[in-house]
Amino acid sequence: MLIFLRVSRPRFWIYLLGPFLLGAAAAFQTGTGTFSAAALFLGLYFTLPANLLIYGVNDIFDYDTDVINEKKKGYEPLVLRTQHRSLWRVIALSNIIFIPLLFILDLRTILVCASFLFLGYFYSVPPIRAKARPFLDSAFNALYVMPGIAAYFAFGGTSLNLSLVAAGIFWSAAMHAYSAVPDIDADKVAGIPTVATTLGAKNTLILCLLFYIAAGVIAGLTVGTIGWVGLGVYAMLMLFSLRSSTHQALMTTYKRFPTINAIMGALLFFSIIL
Repeated sequence: MLIFLRVSRPRFWIYLLGPFLLGAAAAFQTGTGTFSAAALFLGLYFTLPANLLIYGVNDIFDYDTDVINEKKKGYEPLVLRTQHRSLWRVIALSNIIFIPLLFILDLRTILVCASFLFLGYFYSVPPIRAKARPFLDSAFNALYVMPGIAAYFAFGGTSLNLSLVAAGIFWSAAMHAYSAVPDIDADKVAGIPTVATTLGAKNTLILCLLFYIAAGVIAGLTVGTIGWVGLGVYAMLMLFSLRSSTHQALMTTYKRFPTINAIMGALLFFSIIL
């Protein structure tokens, strides 16, 4: 079972749970938020079950690429073909137990969760397989915004700030494109076109920089100081990445990415509740 926990990428859980907490904080900050046991249960979904769904399905359908990907030699687990059937079972079981939420949560929350499932599943799975469709692959990363919107509605929020949703989508698209850069060589060998294989490493990092600038400006104009701080942090990260002359140097910078995201997410959370 340890392999399935590793497949869920615990260090990346913050990418789903973090937005959920931000959405919950935003609901209460507006003054309309209400405590909900169902919403708390939904928060549990965005830990192991949701992460196992998006990363597990991705690992199954990306096997041909993963076997030649340097990231799968220690930094991320390689799921062997003999483990795929067991992984499907664990994914199904961990998601099915949350079906009762469909009869408790309001329609808006359910539709947002359905959008999350659609984006997370068809990012990897045919016939859409957005992962292999340049630019659509980054767009599908809007799935990381969905837990925040779901939490906002589940905890009683009524006036969703669409500007912040747009900032989140820009940020998520940049996150995806950035994570695709270390995979360029493996994806080319496997014949999988991505935003990074299409633009090349340098141009992809420039695109990420532009997306982070857009997200930072929107956030800065909407929530103030923390938005501008985020703009500076992610712009510096992209500039450092652009200066990386080797794959190993880029990976060194890339491995700091989850920590930076966790710190910025925490700062944003406390800026909302305080």
